[in-house]
This record gives sequence, structure tokens and C-alpha cells, in this order.
Amino acid sequence: MPARTRYLFCLCFSLLGIGNLDAADQRPNVILIICDDLNDYVEGFGGHPQAKTPNIARLARSGVTFTQAHCNIPICGPSRASLFTGVYPHNSGCFGFTKWDQYEVLKNSRTIMDHFRAEGYQTLGTGKLMHHMVRQEWKQYGNPADYGPFAFDGENKIAHPDVPAPYRDIGTIDGSFGPLVNLTGRKTADGKPVSWLTGNWANNRQLRVDSPNDRDATADELNGQWATTELLARADKPGRQPFFMGVGFIRPHTPLIVPQRFFDMFPLDSIELPVIRPGDVMDTYAKTVRGIPEGADGDRSEDMGTRLFHTLVQSYPSQDDALRHFIQAYLASVASVDEQIGRILDAVDNSSLRDNTIIILTSDHGWGMGEKDYLYKNSLWQESTRVPLIIRASGVARTKGVSSQPVSLIDIYPTLIDLCGLSGETKKSGKGHSLDGYSLKPLLEDPENGEWSGPRSALTALYVWRMKYDPSRESYSLRSRDWRYIRYENGKEELYFTKDDPHEWTNLAANDVHAETLLTFRSELMMRVPAEGSATPPQPAFQPKKPVAKKPDSTLSGEAWKDKYFAKHPAADTDKDGVLTWPEYNTYRAEFDPVPKK
Repeated sequence: MPARTRYLFCLCFSLLGIGNLDAADQRPNVILIICDDLNDYVEGFGGHPQAKTPNIARLARSGVTFTQAHCNIPICGPSRASLFTGVYPHNSGCFGFTKWDQYEVLKNSRTIMDHFRAEGYQTLGTGKLMHHMVRQEWKQYGNPADYGPFAFDGENKIAHPDVPAPYRDIGTIDGSFGPLVNLTGRKTADGKPVSWLTGNWANNRQLRVDSPNDRDATADELNGQWATTELLARADKPGRQPFFMGVGFIRPHTPLIVPQRFFDMFPLDSIELPVIRPGDVMDTYAKTVRGIPEGADGDRSEDMGTRLFHTLVQSYPSQDDALRHFIQAYLASVASVDEQIGRILDAVDNSSLRDNTIIILTSDHGWGMGEKDYLYKNSLWQESTRVPLIIRASGVARTKGVSSQPVSLIDIYPTLIDLCGLSGETKKSGKGHSLDGYSLKPLLEDPENGEWSGPRSALTALYVWRMKYDPSRESYSLRSRDWRYIRYENGKEELYFTKDDPHEWTNLAANDVHAETLLTFRSELMMRVPAEGSATPPQPAFQPKKPVAKKPDSTLSGEAWKDKYFAKHPAADTDKDGVLTWPEYNTYRAEFDPVPKK
């Protein structure tokens, strides 16, 4: 019930002498834990047999695990915007990295935390939750997002010194992984001493690492400590205000840098490799829609995931060797986050919070590990769209429950409203949008046979950089229990019978035997996303950051230098007219190819 109604309700009972009925005290607390770039390399999800996540497994035993949960767009910013507002990208227009609160639909729709605050909850958060932080959405906030640790040569942030070229040349975020160790005596190739920094895009600070037991805490460790401290401060206090807490852990987002002891858990020569089918990418069409003008061969230049994969392989003696190094760092990063999740579980389970606190664990999207020659997020295949999802809700969720019903992150918001007994109206005004998801409560009560009212397939959109998005012309995937259907913006399709082909190796879209199935998915997608010619959600005007451009080659004129840049970065031509204008150059450079600040 609304906060004002609850207040009047309690006041009336008090005046009648019935006692001090504190209705708010009976409502459950909520802890929403979200990891960054976490795929199914988690115990119980079948992604990697050597994953060590005992605390996540402990959480799973106390609640329901959703084995086919999927994100709604497999890249950080828009995925989190969709999760925290409960609105699909095609209904908000938020497919890209423009700040979420600049979209008319989203700024007129309440976030989860804003809605809980309006309903009488204390809201507090820490770490990376929404990609673009809006402080007033929270009553209390701990630490801002911090992507470190970063190696630092005294002038620039660089890749971990153990990473070989050319992979290290990708940069300090995506081109960096390795153990967090003392760097005393380590130098770059040109003799610069290397140290550690941590922080976000705007602010960095030194990170002292003298020894494994004498160092500054990492960002994830600070967020784990913050959450634990705040939970203990609220435990064993009758009559306190219920709370909604968000905890955002950055790992296993790159750079994959965590303390050495986590690397030691996964000896390099023992790392098992994912099952990769040679040539698997040949019957797929993702590369045809990466925003890069088609060449004479009908193909397109490398996208980020293909570039990362090929560059990683070039940096080591073999593909197997390359993947072992990267997977070791990824598994170590996941193990490090699991330890922090364990601290939160201990704080809850060893206090009065245990029986009245809902805990949800998930991720913003997955991550491919070389399948289909792809090492990244932002694809419509299983590795990118699938996320771990575990929900503990005492008295509601069945313990050790497992549901294979395809669901998605869009369903978390309405589930929490249902479990906590809040009002269902989340629009601030008529310009907002009602929640798109469905409560998972029936599946918490009966994971195998619960009568869920949601759709049969999880819907995921694809991010491609544009200045403006048309929801009817974007790329989408539908994941049902036994099938995955993909329709790209150019009309090309993929169809996989996942029941017998869980790795999505064989594209059946051109097989006449499955024509009826293909038509069924086409019809379903047409019913769920806007049709061509439909009104496009209002979108903010694109305002590029002020570019920091490299000095042009002195032997070239400005136009000739721009043309040279265009040849190297054809994706900068956003309107695909074959000509790179200076505004297009400036916006692309600012967003995707900035010059590191000195």
C-alpha cells in the first residue's frame, strides 16, 4: 500500500488503543546484487566445470535458480537502464550509451529504488548499479563505480605488464588481465616504472600493493565491506524501516585484475577449454550488422568481439594457450566476487535479517569465451544473453529450486513489487511507461510447474552504435525452452534447436523442414516489438563529448587525414553514405576512440 495510506492505517490503530502496529516492519528487505559481465561460469549453471563459487552455490541452495535467464540487451548501459526501470529498450528507445535519464520515457518512469523509496523503504546502494549514476535516485550511497586496478607508467594507464602484444595494445580496460601483485622493479619497455591506480573515468587514486597481505582494498572489497557494515547496522533492531540495498560488483568486467591467490586457485596448465566448433561462425550473420558499410565481398570489418578474439590468439603461441590465460583470469575474477558475496550472506544469515530479507543475484549480461570466434558481450547468442539469476525469498521461494522457464532481467522489478506488496504503478507521468515484465513469484513457489503469465520466450535486443534508434529496425533474439531465433536489422535470420544443439552450432533458418517454426517465431517477434512505421519513442538529442583528437599527420591536409582515419574506422560513417563528415568523426572519436589523457 502507498506510504501515506500505511501511515494513516497505523495511526488509526494507535488511536483506537489497539497497539503500536508497525506495518512497515513486516515488509521484507531487499538486497539486489549485480555483477558485471558475469556469464554462466558459476557453479550450478554448467558454464565451466572448474568454476569455484561456493557462496553463490550456498545462495542457490536457499532459493530458486533460473537456468535460462537472459538480459534484454547484452551491453552494460542499456541493459542496466532496462533492468532498473523495468522498460524494454524498444519501448524506451534506450539501445545505446546516452545517459538513461535523458530519455523521455525513462525519466518519467520510476526506477526500482525510487519506487521503493516512494513506498516507504530506505534505499541505499554502492558500486556499479546503473551505468550512469544519478545520485538523487538513492537515499544513501557508498562508493561510486571503480573499474580498477589499472597499471600506470607515470603518465598513462596501461595494460597489465604480463599481457603480451598485440593484445595489450587494445588498452587498459579490455586489453588487460593478470594478478594484482607488487610491481616494485617492474618497468615498461622504455624504462618507465609501473605502479597501480584505481578509480573511474573521472577520478583515479594510487592503489598501494606492498605484498599480498599489505595492500589497499580493491573496489569490490570496499563494496563488500560497505554492504556488510550497513547490514549489521540494521540487524537486530525491531521496528526499523525496511530497506532496499543495491550492491554492484565490477568483476568479472575487464580489466581482469584480482589478487594472486585467486589466480592460484586455477593453475594455468589445468584450465579446461570451452567446446568450440571450428568454423562455427560461418553460418551466422552478426558481422553483417555491426554498423560498418559493406565491402565488395558483402562482409564487414571486425567488430569488438571478433577483434578481441583474434588479437588474443595472435598474442600467444596457440589459440588454446591464449584462451587458457584469459579464462584463468576470468575464473579468478569470478572467485574474487564470490568471496564478497559470501560476506554479504554471512551478515544476513547470522542476524535477524535472515528470515525477512529477499536476496537476488544476477548480472547485466554474459560474455563469450571464443565461441564463434568471439570474445566479448553484445551478441545475440547464448554466451552473451544468458545471465545467472538466483532469488531467495523466505516463505515463498522453494529451497534448492530450479526453473528452466526462459525469463529475463525485465522480470525482476515486477517480482520485487509482488513479493514486497508494493503498488504496481511506476510511471511518474503519462510520458512514462508501465512495467514490461511479469512477476516470477509463481515460479518461485513452484519452479517446475508454476503457472507463469509471462511470454514463452525471453526477448533480447542488440546494441549497434547509432545517433538515433528505430525500434522496428533493430536486431532481436527470442529464446524459448527449446529454440533460439535471431532476426538482424537487415532481415537475415538464425534459428537453433537448443534442446539438441545447446552450443547453437547449426543455423537451421534456411532448412525447409523448420519453415513453420521459423514463421511462428517471426510472428511472435512482430507481436512483441514495434512494427515498421510505428511511432518511435522520443530520444534525447545526441550531444557528443568534446573530442580530444590526435594531431593530424603534418604531411596531410585536414580532409586527407580525415579520409585516412575513415579508411581505418569505417564505422564512424553513421549514416552509411560513404562519406565521413567532421561531425561524424567527432562523435565517433569521442565515444569509441578517445586519446588517453596525459
